[in-house]
Amino acid sequence: MSRVGRKPISLPKGVEVKIEGKTVTVKGPKGVLTQEIPGDITVTQEGDQLIVTRANDLRQNRAYHGLVRALLANMVEGVTNGYEKRLELVGVGYRAQLQGKKLVINIGFSHPVEVEPPQGIEFEVPAPTKIVVKGIDKQLVGNTAAHIRAIRKPEPYKGKGIKYENEQIRRKAGKAGSK
Repeated sequence: MSRVGRKPISLPKGVEVKIEGKTVTVKGPKGVLTQEIPGDITVTQEGDQLIVTRANDLRQNRAYHGLVRALLANMVEGVTNGYEKRLELVGVGYRAQLQGKKLVINIGFSHPVEVEPPQGIEFEVPAPTKIVVKGIDKQLVGNTAAHIRAIRKPEPYKGKGIKYENEQIRRKAGKAGSK
């Protein structure tokens, strides 16, 4: 039984939902998101709530039930408040800056790394060692932040690299000196 799937999604003021067959479109103050609904899952709107139901208890439909509800809840949250991921650059001389919409990162390579924002993503650099990835699509924000982090992952000895703001880096002891 999906406990997540049974919970209705409340729609805040200013959010419109359009259900056309297997496609759900959510429109809000920050933008528009669209999602295809898989399997035998149906989405209905009752007043200011979205209800997700499944046709039967097949294993695949039970799995999709909670997934679809979570995706729709994330879409509603995204078009009202948006999402953001914060990254930090740790290391001497590591810094980031914006050139127009493009993010330019100096991270110890022989050349600066330039990152173009995908459609619907916006970068902010509040400090030279901090990057904020913002957008309305939770999945796209997370993927873009992971792509930036993958440019230089934090290493376990000194912790240098690009890490998420609240990420804990597992540290290793260096070589033990001989007496």
